[in-house]
Amino acid sequence: MEDEYILDTPQVRAFIATVYAAVADRPIAAGLDVLRPAFAELLADPYWLPTQYQQPDGGSGMGSGIATWLLYRAGDGGLSLFSLVVPPGAATPVHDHLAWGLVGLYVGEQDEIVYRQQGKRSHDHATLDVAARNRIRPGDLYVLLPPDGDIHSVATTSATPSVSIHLLGNDTGCTWRHAYTPESGTVRDFRSGWSNRPCRDDEGV
Repeated sequence: MEDEYILDTPQVRAFIATVYAAVADRPIAAGLDVLRPAFAELLADPYWLPTQYQQPDGGSGMGSGIATWLLYRAGDGGLSLFSLVVPPGAATPVHDHLAWGLVGLYVGEQDEIVYRQQGKRSHDHATLDVAARNRIRPGDLYVLLPPDGDIHSVATTSATPSVSIHLLGNDTGCTWRHAYTPESGTVRDFRSGWSNRPCRDDEGV
């Protein structure tokens, strides 16, 4: 499969080239450190992301109008860049990512709750503890390196939708992941999908 540049601009192509150069010959943690300045530039630039990728999506697989707008994905499914739009007052399910990544807030404000799993997860049960509560503001970014810090939820606290930019080492919207209910300890499989692209297996590819 060929790489897909849904947002096909010189800036996005240059950023993706920077990503591959950074992670090619380094451990992932070191590569993500190298990427921080380029990622921070995206977060600071108010012009590169069109408004269509900053809108909620009523048909979202995440629910509550939360949109996942795919901007780029690798042909082998090993990388995706996307914007996550969470309407005011809405929150994502508690979920994992199952991939390394960088996440940063582009617009709006968020509260994030990070969870730590106790012991091993069974098929449908996991015990989670709150590991951190973070107030996220535009320009703030954080690293995802499973298993630590890979389970979280985010809620928009601003009067306008929050827009976060995600760079993940998988085809996140089409990866079967896990949603958690910390109060009961239950776990379910879920796939968020993309707001603007089908998953390749849904296309019969």
